[in-house]
Amino acid sequence: MPHSHHSHSGQFCKHASGSLEEVVREAIRQRFTVYGLTEHVPRYREIDLYPEEEKLSLDLLSKQFEDFLTEAHLLKQLHAAQITLLVGLETEYITKLDLDGLENVLQRFGERVQYIVGSVHHVNGIPIDFDALTYEKALRSFVVENEESRQEAFFSAYFDAQYELLRRFKPEIIGHFDLCRLYCPNLRFERFSEVWRKIQRNIEFAVNYGALFEVNAAAFRKKWETAYPADDIVEAIRNHGGRFALSDDSHGPGAVGLNYHRLPEYLQSVGISELWYLQASSLPNAAGRSIQPVKLDGEWLAHEFWCGRST
Repeated sequence: MPHSHHSHSGQFCKHASGSLEEVVREAIRQRFTVYGLTEHVPRYREIDLYPEEEKLSLDLLSKQFEDFLTEAHLLKQLHAAQITLLVGLETEYITKLDLDGLENVLQRFGERVQYIVGSVHHVNGIPIDFDALTYEKALRSFVVENEESRQEAFFSAYFDAQYELLRRFKPEIIGHFDLCRLYCPNLRFERFSEVWRKIQRNIEFAVNYGALFEVNAAAFRKKWETAYPADDIVEAIRNHGGRFALSDDSHGPGAVGLNYHRLPEYLQSVGISELWYLQASSLPNAAGRSIQPVKLDGEWLAHEFWCGRST
């Protein structure tokens, strides 16, 4: 304790800042014991590049990801006496090309990818976490009779994409489960019976193969009053016997552990009393990767990391 399973650096992610080593050194300074390095996988269409990536070619993005794996494993060895670094990736699912590409990445790099953070950032091929206008564009891409039906179609598409990702790759960490309501955090999915059914389906599937659901502190810097996922999803996960892990989803050294001071109150308010983390293992998991979830022993809230923390 403490742990984070999801992070980025400006060295390998153009909307982040700082080098990967600076991120690692900050995690060590804050006395993280387990820290996951999980840059985004490459994308496969120029139309899917973000504005800050306009000067990058698709080949360069692929090379950048390979360079990330090399650097991450070097840092893992270099700092092994100070921190346990896990090397993984965060998924993209824009079109089927991304899932096929991920399959190729996993085959090519094998055990150099220790685990997967399974995330969806697009609906109908449009980013939903870039800005409010682009989110609205994704929402408006569904041509239906009224706003209620539009929201239902939007959320249904998101959770169907999430399910396909879970089904094909069995990610060890479920990334920001409810990112699809980024700009409407007070919305409750139970309003939409079909959406709620799909949420239950996804949770049950992930629980059955042994996934951990991240409690992602990045939601606080997005002006949420909760972490991802919000309380309704946490309750559904708990009802299915799901397990939780912590993530800061940092995008540079300045965001390492950011808003972790708000996690204890939130975790207690939603009834999360157990925390889990990933650990390398000689036993393969359901996806065939050599990593397993481990329950944190003792009372996590009593750990010295939380004492006097204000950021």
